[in-house]
Amino acid sequence: MRKPILVSLTISALAATAAWAQSPPPSAPTRRAVERRLAALLDAPPFNRAAWAIYAVDDKGRVLVDRNGSRFAVPASNTKLVVSAAAAILLPAEFRTRTSLLVNGTVTEGVLQGDLILYGRGDPSFSTRCFAVDTLAAGACDSSSTPIRALADSVRTRGIRRITGRVVGDGSYFEPLTQHPNWNAFDLNWWYAAPVTGLAYNDNAIDFRITPGAAVDQPPAITWSPDLGMIGFENRARTGPADSGSTIGDNFYRKQGTWDIWAEGTVALGRRPWVESFAVPDPNLYAARALAHALQERGIAIERGSASTTDSLSFRAARCCGAPLAEYAGRPLPELIFPILNTSQNLFAEALLKILGRERGTAGSWSAGLDLERRFLVDSVRVDSTSFALDDGSGLSAGNLIAPAAFVQLLRYMAAHPRAGPFLAALPRSGAPGSLRTRFLFTPLEGRVVAKTGSINRVNTLSGYIEQKDGSRYTFSIQANSHTVPTRQMLAQIDSVVVAIGTAK
Repeated sequence: MRKPILVSLTISALAATAAWAQSPPPSAPTRRAVERRLAALLDAPPFNRAAWAIYAVDDKGRVLVDRNGSRFAVPASNTKLVVSAAAAILLPAEFRTRTSLLVNGTVTEGVLQGDLILYGRGDPSFSTRCFAVDTLAAGACDSSSTPIRALADSVRTRGIRRITGRVVGDGSYFEPLTQHPNWNAFDLNWWYAAPVTGLAYNDNAIDFRITPGAAVDQPPAITWSPDLGMIGFENRARTGPADSGSTIGDNFYRKQGTWDIWAEGTVALGRRPWVESFAVPDPNLYAARALAHALQERGIAIERGSASTTDSLSFRAARCCGAPLAEYAGRPLPELIFPILNTSQNLFAEALLKILGRERGTAGSWSAGLDLERRFLVDSVRVDSTSFALDDGSGLSAGNLIAPAAFVQLLRYMAAHPRAGPFLAALPRSGAPGSLRTRFLFTPLEGRVVAKTGSINRVNTLSGYIEQKDGSRYTFSIQANSHTVPTRQMLAQIDSVVVAIGTAK
């Protein structure tokens, strides 16, 4: 049975929505002036070959720009606005994921006769990253080892010194499907398209540090972390001349379904070391192995190694009927939303989508999460159901289609909603840490653009707010599709469009 979505709007939010809907049209010169300025930017080569869809309104809902605003566009990571908004409104404000240690057996005199089950509920935050703009604040940044060590410490505290069975990573809270069917095959090897699983560890990726060799034709030095003894690695790359490019970044490969990885290509002599993050094939096993490694560091013997499952029938009795040996409470909901919007982390977005499906819908699946998003947009935000078609949570799929006017409607809804604080706080701001850190600098809008970025192949987008000096706010969505303009050049043009809108008189 489908769980109902209960969304309550305050009277003030309803009143604001009604006021926007009934606002009179703007004075013609204002809109004409803005659209004239944009025409000079968008109709000049090479930007005239792109498919532009732009919509912007002032804080009274009066249209400033409508250039294909009701037409579908591929939104790239602007898609993350939807899952973040839905989670902020539909999940409890105090929501935290829980990761449990369960016993499939008995504990006698320090010996666990059976398996130790690591049961995840989709927490993506077993991750080395920062979860707030102020990276110096206590607890704002963390390591992927923090929760694993805490769980391992709890096992030792319980007096367990030997496990006769296995450490099993149980990811059955989510569906068995871990890779989205519409993601590009090349992307699936990389961290930004890592499998979406009930257990996640280190963003479900291995970090390879690459350093050029001491001379041309020598192999580069390649190390990786965390090193849990799981991968077989072959270095087929070589060091090239200092003035050559480095191609190794696109040339990591894995034998399908295995942990056997190799690297090809070149590394320019003298280049500074850098990190490439490669997706793992079985994150549930990865997390189990990390826990097993931490247990062994604490002197706890494991006789049968590590394993994983996504079968909801496996260990059902342990999940339903016994008290957990220990539990780890994940980060609060605002700190899950923050990486999704501020640094555009795909795994967090997809995990939150499946969490929505499991917590408020029918299953921890893409389909159930997308159904929740659709109902939220239509029933709560009152977006026209024909103005969007969603395919994933992160925007990595080119199958997502959303009209700019729908984004503007969602953003205005969130600006007025009393529970939107985590959503608004997570949006990148010009000049501040996040994906707008270097944008709009030395323009009239420096520090006053708060917006979500988006980029996939031949697509660049930006949707958000322009804060005016008088305290008012413009809301906009810019979708540039089907272009061959280099990314840096297109981003600069999008910024020019935003400045044109934000400085209109």
